[in-house]
Amino acid sequence: MISVIVCTYNRANYLYDALESIASNDFPHNEYEIVLVNNNSTDSTEEKSKQFATKFPDVNFRYCTESKQGLSYARNKGITESKGDFIVFLDDDVVVKPDYLKNLKTNLDNTPDLMAFGGKITPRFEAGHPPKWLNRWMYSLISATNCPDKTQKYGKRKYPIGANMGFRRQCLEKSGYFNTELGRTGNILLGGEEKDIFLKIKGLGMEIYYFPDVEIVHIIPESRTTEEYIERVGLGVGISERIRCTSTGKRSLHKRYFQEFVKWCGTIELAIYYTLTFRLQAAKGMWKFRKNVTKGLFKSGKSNPIYQ
Repeated sequence: MISVIVCTYNRANYLYDALESIASNDFPHNEYEIVLVNNNSTDSTEEKSKQFATKFPDVNFRYCTESKQGLSYARNKGITESKGDFIVFLDDDVVVKPDYLKNLKTNLDNTPDLMAFGGKITPRFEAGHPPKWLNRWMYSLISATNCPDKTQKYGKRKYPIGANMGFRRQCLEKSGYFNTELGRTGNILLGGEEKDIFLKIKGLGMEIYYFPDVEIVHIIPESRTTEEYIERVGLGVGISERIRCTSTGKRSLHKRYFQEFVKWCGTIELAIYYTLTFRLQAAKGMWKFRKNVTKGLFKSGKSNPIYQ
């Protein structure tokens, strides 16, 4: 069985469409389940879940709550509540393609060495167009992919995006669940929990695949296309990296400091390129993001600006 876990926090306006798109797949209802984890939402999330359950009574649907605030807590709750041998995580503001589950099942059958996967994520901008700062290097900031349309294993420094990813249960039993010190907490834009778990999986020698035909559409509101959003995400990435590396020792943190210097070299080079090709907003976006990652990386604890 495939367990599809959707963790949600105050996204009632998108949630029903996400659940409906899963249930509308051309796939036997007895071969999958949907587990919805409500992480202290204060909107109409519970009402939307009841509306969905009423419309799709044949779907194996489970609603549960997680009182500890944080996406990692909610994901871990979903794992313990689910029953499938393969676990999929989808964001609450996505729409899956009609052949999502069928293609996923086919890919799982064809790749017996697979332990985890990431799928294609196509952005749909509510503003009707992408932000001017968006370039091929910054798609992950809006939780979207721009990978080649071919099945492939993830390279050494690449890993899936959490809006569309999955694991064999035995993989999570070996790697451990999501680090609850990392990940988005309410409106605080921490992250790093996906990188953390995929690095552990790779360290154990397990294979992670990218499937372009296991596709979702990710709805991107205008609030996630502003320069302020870039800055907030940058701070979240920085402090998350500090937390993640500190937990493995000072040597890991110092190594991350050096990597940040290397990333600055790349950022400067790309910013110059975009400036010379008259894409000033793209250059500015990369500069702002990297500046705030560095600020978050070197500023620890509650004094970090992301908490303000």
